[in-house]
Amino acid sequence: MPGNPNEIKLVNNAMSNATRRKMMNFLSAGDKSTEEIGGEVGKTMLDFHLKLLQQASLIEIEEGIVRLSEYGKNFLKEKEEKGADKTADISQAKPIEITEVRQLLPCIADSSKFRVIANIAPPLGGTLKVLEPLFPRGKYSGKINALIIQKGEIITTVYGTGKVTMTMIKNEDEAKESLKNLKNTINEAITKGVAPAPREKVRVEPMEIYKYLPQTNCSKCGDQSCYTFAIKLMGGETSLDKCTPLKESKYVTNLEHLQVLANYI
Repeated sequence: MPGNPNEIKLVNNAMSNATRRKMMNFLSAGDKSTEEIGGEVGKTMLDFHLKLLQQASLIEIEEGIVRLSEYGKNFLKEKEEKGADKTADISQAKPIEITEVRQLLPCIADSSKFRVIANIAPPLGGTLKVLEPLFPRGKYSGKINALIIQKGEIITTVYGTGKVTMTMIKNEDEAKESLKNLKNTINEAITKGVAPAPREKVRVEPMEIYKYLPQTNCSKCGDQSCYTFAIKLMGGETSLDKCTPLKESKYVTNLEHLQVLANYI
């Protein structure tokens, strides 16, 4: 059973990926063949994911049949017990209002779209972390005390101070509609008094990563193509900062989207 720092690191690395977490949850119902697992989570990099889980002693594989190890079963049990009380009381939070849409500026990456700066009141502060599960692609950042939400091309960032920014907005009507939906989603949770328990985020495919890469196949990252880079990024074998073209101003929105997607890898 993992216990020393290196073994614990292997477990943390194995469970840092949404696909591997989904595989573990799938196996909690019983032994599965590799074909069944591929049908459930997709066959992209399946062997790689299985190898990492096996190296972390979370699963055992024998003649194409995969099962949770004893450690894997205990790991999931402990996680379930810790998560039993994860629903958070937000009954003390007050409903919010959109108090001001201060700016509607052209996006740097696409002049036909807009970047919106707005304000909500009262500020949500630390409640934002609790609200993260409300949004399938919502990610709370403690570093900036903000909830970052992706929906299609639009990235919305809600700060604890009450400031809200949105990118890739088509027009003022879409800005108002998006802000209205944001307000309603948050206020419904506040009215209920309890935020939903944390859940698995949607799965990210390599093609979705590739969509936001420069697609120039410049090889500056050390890989032959942008798609190869996307696959390696999915596998934790490289990092976004290796793609130096993303630092150019014309790719600023692409980088924002990739930073959001990276949270679900």
